[in-house]
Amino acid sequence: MPYEQLRRMDAFTFPSYSIDLSTGEVLFDYALSGPDGEQRFTEVVTLPLPEEPPSDETVATLGRVLELLHVVAGVSYYKTAAPGRLVLPAPLGAAAAELVTAVYTKGLAEYAYRNKLPHVLLLTPEVPAGTVSAARVYDNSDLRPLSAVGGGKDSIVSLEALRRAGFDPVPFSVNPNHVIVSVNEASGLTPLAARRRIDPVLFELNAAGARNGHIPVTAINSLIAVATAVLHGLGPVVMSNERSASDPNLVWNGHEINHQWSKGVEAEGLLRAALAEHAGLTEPYFSLLRSLSELHIARLFAAIDRYDDVVTSCNAAFKLRDASERWCRDCPKCRFVFLAMAPFMPRERITHIFGGDLLADDTQIPGYRELLGVDGHKPFECVGEVEESVVALSLLAQQAQWRDTPVVRALVDAVPDTAWQAATTSDVFTPGGPNHVPPPYAKALEALT
Repeated sequence: MPYEQLRRMDAFTFPSYSIDLSTGEVLFDYALSGPDGEQRFTEVVTLPLPEEPPSDETVATLGRVLELLHVVAGVSYYKTAAPGRLVLPAPLGAAAAELVTAVYTKGLAEYAYRNKLPHVLLLTPEVPAGTVSAARVYDNSDLRPLSAVGGGKDSIVSLEALRRAGFDPVPFSVNPNHVIVSVNEASGLTPLAARRRIDPVLFELNAAGARNGHIPVTAINSLIAVATAVLHGLGPVVMSNERSASDPNLVWNGHEINHQWSKGVEAEGLLRAALAEHAGLTEPYFSLLRSLSELHIARLFAAIDRYDDVVTSCNAAFKLRDASERWCRDCPKCRFVFLAMAPFMPRERITHIFGGDLLADDTQIPGYRELLGVDGHKPFECVGEVEESVVALSLLAQQAQWRDTPVVRALVDAVPDTAWQAATTSDVFTPGGPNHVPPPYAKALEALT
């Protein structure tokens, strides 16, 4: 469809979804419509199959989860035109409707900001009238947890905390790449994986100039994980999102713009409430690390060395031609994670993990100035708060192995006195803030912290 016609689309709808329980394949259909016609999309999610066929009760609960996933995953296609009408396929309860509204507004806030589309921030889904049947209660609270693994330090800390506390976690990922496969192998645990295939038409439209931008992918993958857990008779999905994920990057048109919104505590609470209301799950989903700062998690990771040869928290590395390269060493995520880990491990170890020494490279200084709040706003990436970066720098400035490196020397001189003063009273190593960790799982975190 030509770019000009796409811009005139005025409604986004959800025609149907279906699941084949013999293959685990779920088809989600979407449509953009307007005066020039219709553009259809079909996304395919393939869930791993359990050894035994699921019961009728399990299939019914799974269907409820997939109904939510169908609507939430539509953000990938909605954004190509961002029409003013979002027409949902069926009645929803208050909690589910609130989740969907937030996913398409707060979850697309960065997209709206970058594309200058303020109407997206005010989008109100059209929910069909009707009665929503009550969900059957599905008590999964005492079952083995499904632990999401992304290949980075955070999910590794969660996986090891659960293992050491005796919860026998099952690693899980969506479209696992070589890094995730290697992390799973290093864990020695048997993983589960789902596949998500975005309609190729979307990439064609993007190449032709369709609107594009960041989406709340964590919300989508979280629901895929919950669907997998239900299908396999497993317990809660355990994420590894820290408290700084709730910290916005900036405010635009009176709205907070947060690159990590779908990793934040608000999104977590909305997803939990929607799953409880719509699917009857008693303990669907939570982040084990919610009360911790990124710097605190980095310190915990430093005490775990079995993953040094496989870990990466760099998103850009997955696109590198050389599969042996796990860090691009030139993005905000690489800079922040190096800065956060460096105070807690020997220089030789972190240089081995990253394949280079970022604090010895003075070309990294401009990027670090952003992380430290000296220039601009916090980058649109999954990085910690400015305060955490300043605290990490203050720790490095006290260590002989780091204080004379070119980057540390330059940054110490650049950080204003007010930031240094704040760092001296910082609580980055004190767990705190709202979280949804169930009491039985709190002991797993306590064992590490």
